[in-house]
Amino acid sequence: MKILFAPSEAKSSVTSDVKLNFSNFLFPNLSSKRQEILDVYVKFLKNANDNEIAKLFGLKFQENMRNFNQLSTIKALKRYTGVAFEHLKYNSLSQQEQDFLDKNVIIFSNLFGPILGGDMIPEYKLKQGEKIGELNIDKFYNKHFSLCMDEILHDEFVLDLRAGYYEKFYKIKKEHYTFKFVKDKKVVSHYAKAYRGVILKEIAKQKIKDEKSLLNIKVNDIKLVEIKKIGLKNEILCEIL
Repeated sequence: MKILFAPSEAKSSVTSDVKLNFSNFLFPNLSSKRQEILDVYVKFLKNANDNEIAKLFGLKFQENMRNFNQLSTIKALKRYTGVAFEHLKYNSLSQQEQDFLDKNVIIFSNLFGPILGGDMIPEYKLKQGEKIGELNIDKFYNKHFSLCMDEILHDEFVLDLRAGYYEKFYKIKKEHYTFKFVKDKKVVSHYAKAYRGVILKEIAKQKIKDEKSLLNIKVNDIKLVEIKKIGLKNEILCEIL
């Protein structure tokens, strides 16, 4: 089973002694492509003015942001701290559950492209949808990484828990499952991130690995209503109680 997941703009500043090494990432054969993006990113930070950097980061510029530390890394599932990751509660999971997520969650980083949950990444800032100078990042990763994504997902049961924006990085070309959440007959948007995090946590805890077990997943305050097939996508509609 492979679960596709979105990153978050919020990140932990925790450090370690482990250095950034793209050869240890998912798709090590594409390390040069990740480095290409990183080189553009670092060069931009060194040469851009404060307004350009503030636009890229989506927050007030601070001088120390130019000192991008690419040497200190922690697991991606620990680095990201946004709403979905808060509700995942990765640190509360058993070692076996964490190992499962490390190896089977693919996060679509705005800077590094598709990475495994256990890949070691540094703290960085990059607002969703922003270009680095003239470089369109989602198109770059879609062009250079889609074939490898097709190959790794070919024989896997696939669950897509990404926000819709990340389809720009990679479009799934085989049958897969997604979740849609409704409350009082209205589609939940703002809190969908939280429910995706909860779903991911329960997948690890309940050892979900195929269609049958996914459709029988037990989640507090969430009720499966129906499954709607839309092309290659099987959309699981859930009601928030």
